[in-house]
Amino acid sequence: MNSITAKNLSISYDDNLVVKNLDMMIPQGKITTIIGPNGCGKSTVLKAIGRILKPKGGMVYLNGDDIRSLTTKEIAQKMAILPQTPQSPGGLMVGELVAYGRFPHQNGFGKLKQEDKKIISWALEVTKLMEFETTMISNLSGGQRQRVWIAMALAQQTDLILLDEPTTYLDLTYQLEVLELLYRLNREQKRTIVMVLHDLNLAARFADYMIAVRGGDIICHGCVEEVMTPDMLKETFRIDGQIMKEPRTGRPICVSYDLLKD
Repeated sequence: MNSITAKNLSISYDDNLVVKNLDMMIPQGKITTIIGPNGCGKSTVLKAIGRILKPKGGMVYLNGDDIRSLTTKEIAQKMAILPQTPQSPGGLMVGELVAYGRFPHQNGFGKLKQEDKKIISWALEVTKLMEFETTMISNLSGGQRQRVWIAMALAQQTDLILLDEPTTYLDLTYQLEVLELLYRLNREQKRTIVMVLHDLNLAARFADYMIAVRGGDIICHGCVEEVMTPDMLKETFRIDGQIMKEPRTGRPICVSYDLLKD
C-alpha cells in the first residue's frame, strides 16, 4: 500500500511551471529518499504532497484520501512536515517549540496532558536536547536549532514524516545520529519517512526506496540498487560516476565522479 500517491501533479510558481504531470508513489512503512540536482523540483514536490504548496493541477492522496478533503488538523495528526528553513516565533524556549508538536492532538486550548509531556521529553531525549529544554532558541547554533525542529516533528507522533534536508547545518556526527534515529523510528515503529537529501551516499545508505528527479520529472525510482547506478548519475546529475558496494553496509556508494565530457 502507498502512503502518498500523486497523480498528474503540476506545480508552478506564478507563471513558472516547475513540475508537469508528475506521478509519484511513496510506499507505506518505508524510508524514501528524493534526490536530484539543485532546482530540480525536489522540495517543491515535497511541499505539494505535504499541502504546504497548492498544485496547479493533479491530485494527491494520503492513505487513499484526497488530501484536499482533509482539514489542517486531520493532516497534522497523520503527517509531520519539516521544511528546509523553518522559522520559529521569537522568544521561545526549546521545550516550548517542541511542545507545539502536540497541538494537533489537543482539543481547543487544552493544557498539555501527562502523556503529552512524556512524548515531549522522549523527543528531547532522542535528539539529545534535554539539557537545552529551557534555553532560548535564539541562543542555539544552526545545528542545534535543526535538531529542535526534528524533535518537534517527532513529538507530533504521526505515522508519516516528511523532511526537507534534515541534515542541513549538521556536522558528520549529528547527520548520522539524526538519520539513524529516523531509521530506528521506521524499523521499530513502522513510521513512513520521506526525505529530500543532497548527499547521495547518505540517501542510499538509509533508504528502502529512492526517487531521482531532474527538471521536475522523475528520472527513475525503485530500490536503492536499481536507482544508484552510473546511468542514473549521468541522466540526473550530468556526471560520470563510479559506483561501488560500501564494505560496512553493503549499500551502493558513489566513490568518485567527473563532469560528463561533451
